Amino acid sequence: MSRIVHLNGEYLPEDQAKVSVFDRGFVMADAVYEVTSVLDGKLIDFPGHMARLARSLGELGIQNPHSDDEWLAIHREMVARNEITHGMVYLQVSRGNGGDRDFVYPPADTPPTVVLYTWQKPQLIDNPAAETGWKVCTLPDIRWHRRDIKTVQLLYPSMAKMEAKARGCDDAWLVENGLVTEGTSNNAYIVKGGAIITRALSNDILHGITRAAVLRFAREAQMTVEERSFTVEEAIAADEAFITSASAFVMPVVEIDGVRLGDGAPGKVSRRLREIYLEESRAAAI
Repeated sequence: MSRIVHLNGEYLPEDQAKVSVFDRGFVMADAVYEVTSVLDGKLIDFPGHMARLARSLGELGIQNPHSDDEWLAIHREMVARNEITHGMVYLQVSRGNGGDRDFVYPPADTPPTVVLYTWQKPQLIDNPAAETGWKVCTLPDIRWHRRDIKTVQLLYPSMAKMEAKARGCDDAWLVENGLVTEGTSNNAYIVKGGAIITRALSNDILHGITRAAVLRFAREAQMTVEERSFTVEEAIAADEAFITSASAFVMPVVEIDGVRLGDGAPGKVSRRLREIYLEESRAAAI
């Protein structure tokens, strides 16, 4: 069955959804996106994703084409039409059709281009990788310095992930001035002496929606949280490590640059946080 795609207010079979070759998202990566998880047919952390979408659009001066209620209705319609039980909803908003290619933005009243599509992900909850943990390697972070804006400029993260795969790893942690910034598509954490350590929010990392929820749950569970930068050396010497993202939730990390952490198995803190996150998020899903 062909997926149904939302394009500028219309629900279309995926093979009928077409975007102009002049669209700024296509020629300039002048677009932002969000990916929302679906569990049991309901949306996870939806208000957070909408808040970040509004922030990203505002930072780029792109008009937000819908209210939060309208976005919610569209997302629910996409979930229903595509019969998503466990899966993802991808949303992208570009600056729209800019006409002839130009570095100067088109007029402010240019309608943005809105695209949504979904995909099924049956193992979203029972992910085998959560039982074994990820292996990560470190690579230089050479991205631009507005990583807090969730743009579609994802070429270097893709290159880094491919390099990690070539090294036999699951992902890469990016490093700048000796300090870990984040993963290619996730936030990075280490655990030392029971304390959860992750880089503080700034323009240098994406303000993860799952990150915010996990840190809130950790504090509610009386866990110690330190929002500060950490070195690769600290990470390798940590008791355990993990990442968070909308698609992986809380994923243990068991090896960094070939060095096994602890006993090489997912740590108790990351495993507990994954349990808490899934329980709390499913209860609050809409």
